[in-house]
Amino acid sequence: MFSSLKRCFGIAALISVGVVPVAAAAECPPLLNHSFASLQDGKPMPLCQYAGKVILVVNTASYCGFTSQYDGLEKLYARLKDKGLVVLGFPSNDFGEQEPGSEKEIADFCRLTYGVEFPMVSKTVVKGKGAHPFYLKLAEITGSKPKWNFHKYLINRDATQVVAYTSFTKPDDKDLLKKIDEFLK
Repeated sequence: MFSSLKRCFGIAALISVGVVPVAAAAECPPLLNHSFASLQDGKPMPLCQYAGKVILVVNTASYCGFTSQYDGLEKLYARLKDKGLVVLGFPSNDFGEQEPGSEKEIADFCRLTYGVEFPMVSKTVVKGKGAHPFYLKLAEITGSKPKWNFHKYLINRDATQVVAYTSFTKPDDKDLLKKIDEFLK
């Protein structure tokens, strides 16, 4: 039965409604074995759906000096998504309480102000005792914890390499772009 569903709808569509095929679950790298609620619609967003993609993870905030990076992140995503890059936004109120809004307010701000179409998850704790296990693992692998909003982690296609970038690294930074190109090949 699963095979016929897979042929009709595709794996991504099945995952988006919460059906995770056994084969896909087995192929999911341990690092990506987490699920979040989508910021835009609240539906489950298993990170396993991005297995095989290069992922740029960014903790975001709407009222930060780095907020204008949304523009560059969206442009980067639009330019490279067909080559396998996914930008994932993780709104967080952990730094200076610069993301105080509701999920709807954050989603509306991102869409209306910066035209954000890259996937974003619901508000997430990215530091301290309450940090989400995904963020704890990223920090452990890289030795770099987010020190402010718009800290970035770049994950290669098989989720075996992760590189951290500070908030000061803009989406068009030459070193970041070079590493993205390397991971996309």
